[in-house]
Amino acid sequence: MQLSSRLQRFNEPETLKMAKLGRELRAKGIDIIDLSLGEPDFDTPVHIKEAAKKAVDDNYSHYTPVAGYMDLREAICTKLKRDSNLDYKPENIITSTGAKQSIANLVMTIVDTNDEVIIPTPYWVTYSEIVKLSEGIPVLVHTSLESGYKITPAQLEAAITPKTRLFMFSSPNNPTGSVYSKEELSGLAEVFKKYPDVFIMSDEIYEYINFVGKNESIAQFDFLKDRVVIVNGLSKGYAMTGYRLGYIAAHPDVVKGCEKLQGQFTSGTNAVTQRAAITALLSDLRPTTEMVKEFERRRKRVLELLKEIPGIVCSEPDGAFYVFPVVSSYFGKSDGQETIKDADDLCMYLLNKANVSTVTGRAFGEPTCIRISFANSMEKIEEGYRRMKEAFLKLK
Repeated sequence: MQLSSRLQRFNEPETLKMAKLGRELRAKGIDIIDLSLGEPDFDTPVHIKEAAKKAVDDNYSHYTPVAGYMDLREAICTKLKRDSNLDYKPENIITSTGAKQSIANLVMTIVDTNDEVIIPTPYWVTYSEIVKLSEGIPVLVHTSLESGYKITPAQLEAAITPKTRLFMFSSPNNPTGSVYSKEELSGLAEVFKKYPDVFIMSDEIYEYINFVGKNESIAQFDFLKDRVVIVNGLSKGYAMTGYRLGYIAAHPDVVKGCEKLQGQFTSGTNAVTQRAAITALLSDLRPTTEMVKEFERRRKRVLELLKEIPGIVCSEPDGAFYVFPVVSSYFGKSDGQETIKDADDLCMYLLNKANVSTVTGRAFGEPTCIRISFANSMEKIEEGYRRMKEAFLKLK
């Protein structure tokens, strides 16, 4: 059947692919431990669920404004001021059906055919694919374990050309957990000061899952703020992945462009979710704080378990809920039945032989690594690492 050539420009997200494979094996009765998860394994806090129930009873069942309810946009402004000391007005805010849609809106609003988009590696799988879908050109800048998986000002400046339109990054980073300090962001901001036509997308979806202190936003530098587009949402910090609400904070012209685009795709996001979001954004953050404490406990244990597997090197993540170990020492090894050529092979080997789901680093722009989530119970994590260690030790 002949379908659009557009579908050939980009790939299916490996994260979703592995989740789908895991579900298929589980449906056959196989006990799969999912360490590919990109979502908190916690339930949405009770006070947020109660707000959603009230919204249903209050008949929030009609179409919503494309950019979101005004009081939700005001709540987002309040949150940005409270958490990051950033001053925004509702005209700077648009809500969408998840942060992924926010990113798609942004890229399609800013990027024209053959515009270049700088993306430091490793990066979240969808960045490069949305750029391709928008007919832009991803320019991948390699960072390393030694650099903490962060781009330097010198690397940034070397990558900028007259065709550069956008820079995309996240802090805390998915998949590495690296977090940029204020000083590091300042260094990048000084480079951007020289190039006034370049926009900066700051993906801050993991801001609360931060083990080294308050999250720093590159939007704090006043001379840069009009070109910074903050992307955030409710999924990670409030355990609301299924509610599907993301937002951007940006210059009003960018917001208007995103609103025009979104008006043709989805219009306004879910009414009940928007009412629950207001409660989430403005109420007590103690449930989030408790969740982060548990992630920190798991991080400590995961790093201990990784050290028990020979040949693996891993940095300590400062945020998010993943480890991103270098596993290339196992490339070329075999268990007598399968030979591991690359990270893709290794992930399939772990899925089929250890019944543990992970994600290949190739999808994130770093083919020597795999991503392993610790957004699962400590019991599942312990068992998953026991199985993985056993499988790794069979590779000679």
